[in-house]
Amino acid sequence: MAARENLNPPHVPVMLAEVLSALSPRAGAVYVDGTFGAGGYTRAILDAADCRVIAIDRDPSAIRSGQAMVAEFSPRLSLREGRFACMEALAGDERIDGIVLDIGVSSMQLDEAERGFSFLRDGPLDMRMAQAGASAADVVNALPQEMLSNIIHVFGEEPRSRAIARAIVDARKNAPIATTLGLVRAIERVTGRPRPDKMHPATRTFQALRIHVNGELDELAGALHAAERLLPEGGRLVAVTFHSLEDRIVKRFFASRAGKLPAGSRHLPDAAKGPEPSFTLPFKGHIGASEDEARMNPRARSAKLRAGIRTAAAPMPAMAGGAGLPLQGTRH
Repeated sequence: MAARENLNPPHVPVMLAEVLSALSPRAGAVYVDGTFGAGGYTRAILDAADCRVIAIDRDPSAIRSGQAMVAEFSPRLSLREGRFACMEALAGDERIDGIVLDIGVSSMQLDEAERGFSFLRDGPLDMRMAQAGASAADVVNALPQEMLSNIIHVFGEEPRSRAIARAIVDARKNAPIATTLGLVRAIERVTGRPRPDKMHPATRTFQALRIHVNGELDELAGALHAAERLLPEGGRLVAVTFHSLEDRIVKRFFASRAGKLPAGSRHLPDAAKGPEPSFTLPFKGHIGASEDEARMNPRARSAKLRAGIRTAAAPMPAMAGGAGLPLQGTRH
């Protein structure tokens, strides 16, 4: 994550040229944009070729604001509300030629104080992408201290998770923590106030709560497996991540699907080492944002793009634990 958020960032799709290059849109094809947001990738795909896009977003606000784009590109754009892990059901019987996933919170959500995603804007402590279910306020005011500590430690990679969890519990004894500023104040009792040259001390805790509230890592792992089942031979999967937990899942998924992870024993024949690769990798490792883009768009600094091209092999079994991460917030 960037050290500080721009209070009015433009809604610029990160690594747009690189995403289009990896996806290679072509006329007559059908693509899934699993994270529609403000529609930046969707628009670029539709502009790049005479193709169709099925765009998905779990946020009702994104669905409402996207209707103008649906009308603009009709009938080539379908906008469907739901989780991208459910893309098979949302795509229906369509043959899907490519899928793009831009993981994490959207700049639109960060911009709206009433959504409660940003520690730089005071608003209700919400953080729910789908605007339904338990909110971040419910979590910080109800969970035991040890569970809060685990969530902040695992999903935020926060070294002071125990002290922050203790500060949250102490603060809620006086009154429920109902706002983003209220949570920031509890965190700052441990970390001190933010310094201009350092990452905001609430960054990791807010990240952890957002991931927990929205089940983001489970959703990501589910989406990768769904894409593997949905794509035909030659279909392309492109994922852009913004922090190490997301990238670890995507990296491990592609490595396992391309036969790059150790399998079996070196004493056994190759046939016993595992199934045929279900993806080939068009480039080694990941692609990062250019220096110019990182300078102009702080969100791009931590972005990593990984991609795979589907083979004719059958889908592999789902990886336990969301591709190798402790997704239930337990400390190890």
